[in-house]
Amino acid sequence: MAPRFRRPVREVERFAQDIRTGRFERTLAALTAAGALVTAGEIYFEHDRASFGNPWMWAPVVLGPVGATAGIAGFFSRRMARTLLPMASATIVANGLQGTYLHARGIAQKPGGWRNTRYNLEMGPPLLAPLMMTMVGGMGLLAALLRRE
Repeated sequence: MAPRFRRPVREVERFAQDIRTGRFERTLAALTAAGALVTAGEIYFEHDRASFGNPWMWAPVVLGPVGATAGIAGFFSRRMARTLLPMASATIVANGLQGTYLHARGIAQKPGGWRNTRYNLEMGPPLLAPLMMTMVGGMGLLAALLRRE
């Protein structure tokens, strides 16, 4: 008798059913962990290029591993997904919104300020980049609301 293997189609169907029924907590917690690390790495290189001129530039770099740790903990533990992950994610969201404000302020401080918008958007701090960090935090908050698969 030949060994029985699960068909990949069944796994995909089960995964789609989990998403439809809101059972996506573990997967979204893991995606939050991965997204936090990738985002923190990218932010580190961009802020390093700016010589970490403002001490707040370290906040998203430090929060990346915190979000990754919370995401991994949420993947393995339902309790952590309901407590640690939302706390870390809310902090990341707040930092992302703060970063958007600081980047807008940085653009305004460039020569010409907002009157020279096109040039300052290209040469100044990227206005929408901190929202990427906010999305990672939002994924963690959403994971805490979903059911476990």
